[in-house]
Amino acid sequence: MKTSTALTPESRTSTRWGPEKRLEFIDFRLRWDGRLNRADISDFFGISTPQASLDIARYLEMAPRNALYDRSERTYIATEAFQPLFPSSQPQKYLSDLQVQAYGILNQGVSFLGWVPPVGVAPTPLRMLNADTLIALLGAIRRGRALEMTYQSMTSTVPKKRLVSPKAFGHDGYRWHVRVFCHLENGYRDFVVARILSLGGELSPPMEPPQDLDWETSITLVLAPNPGLAEAHQRVIELDYGMENGELRFQCRRALLLYVVRNLGLDDVSGKNPKAQQIILRNRPEIEAFLPHSS
Repeated sequence: MKTSTALTPESRTSTRWGPEKRLEFIDFRLRWDGRLNRADISDFFGISTPQASLDIARYLEMAPRNALYDRSERTYIATEAFQPLFPSSQPQKYLSDLQVQAYGILNQGVSFLGWVPPVGVAPTPLRMLNADTLIALLGAIRRGRALEMTYQSMTSTVPKKRLVSPKAFGHDGYRWHVRVFCHLENGYRDFVVARILSLGGELSPPMEPPQDLDWETSITLVLAPNPGLAEAHQRVIELDYGMENGELRFQCRRALLLYVVRNLGLDDVSGKNPKAQQIILRNRPEIEAFLPHSS
């Protein structure tokens, strides 16, 4: 009789993630659960208890001050001297995992989360996407092809057809856009994926799209506390954003600059109460040329 070679979920996890990932798991659980035992590792990765023991021993060779074995509880306890070894043990990763789990989009066995506290997220309406549209865009990007697109913008009541060469996807914090070279307007544009009414079959582009400088060029934004805030409130804003020397510098693609500025409420700060607009764009003069201006 032929023996089945189908993998169980546990064996698939074990096959996909090797020894280094198990060390990362140990690091994560010790930091955020404060404890770990061999069963945690063997259950998650589908490995034997002896192998889990070897993994813990190897981890403690790398970080002997990170955990002690509690014989009464038969578990390893994180020490006060614990120092994480892996980037995945940073707060941002932990909270991101909590967030996507709360949204119900994190499958079991993907995250290292063990015990989790009660978590709530402010719900937002889902933006509907058509699978066939997404598949067509992906195919055109992969093969460097053009598509005839019918799109309904919010500036016209009549849909418009145009030939586009899709190049990338961008998320503005709320919805997905496709970055395309529009052969009708002879330039790069962003289109909301959900507003694409139809796509034709793939075509050879009439010309090779030029380099997308706005997409490929990064720009630095410098945030600072609103000077209209009381000094104590400015200090807490610095802590909130992890500012150094009273400012936070971060980069984004020039093509996404408008979305970032809008999301942070920095597109129009005139007349806003400082308590409502707690940060300002310190280097606005440097990036003003890249922001659209009202006519």
